[in-house]
Amino acid sequence: MHDLTPNTKQILPILYSFRRCPYAMRARLAIAYAGVAVELREVELRNKPQAMLLVSPKATVPVLQLKNGRVLDESLDIMLWALQQNDPEHWLKAAGLDPAKALIRGNDEPFKYYLDRYKYADRYPAYSELYYRQQGELFLADLESLLTQRTYLSGDQFSLADAAILPFIRQFCAVEPAWFKDSPYPALRQWLNDFLASSLFEQVMTKYPYWQAS
Repeated sequence: MHDLTPNTKQILPILYSFRRCPYAMRARLAIAYAGVAVELREVELRNKPQAMLLVSPKATVPVLQLKNGRVLDESLDIMLWALQQNDPEHWLKAAGLDPAKALIRGNDEPFKYYLDRYKYADRYPAYSELYYRQQGELFLADLESLLTQRTYLSGDQFSLADAAILPFIRQFCAVEPAWFKDSPYPALRQWLNDFLASSLFEQVMTKYPYWQAS
């Protein structure tokens, strides 16, 4: 995160997003749940707007530009910011923030590494698609173990860890839907399917045209 000169003409925080990106998805989930109003700018990743690049040279989504000039360009920071504004169902308190962050690190580091290689195995010919899937399954097995003991990752209610991790599991399982349907992860399937059927997921997956500077 970093600070810019405040834009006195900016009415709402500006969120640069891409609908299918799991990092952007998790940010939108937290913002929608918290009921925080933002100006959503859907970007075309092959043609990123100069306005976004000026506030975040990192050039990845999501990026949140606050009214006071502060810029958040890490998805988890955006989630935490939104939940600090409003957290009606106590996503931050469920089972503690530190255990939730530990689970999210497991998703963002080893699991995401193998997810990318599983999804685009032809770009990573060092190993087979099956190998990459099996490595990713190590994380799926950990989540299955948690979800056989409780309804959600941090306990009996949906919370930060669920919102942060679900978009990535959705992406992993979409690579081979037939395999996932018969995979040995019934609790994980139920958890994912419940999420995909939720009004919150439907809300954050609304399609918008690409934003262009006027």
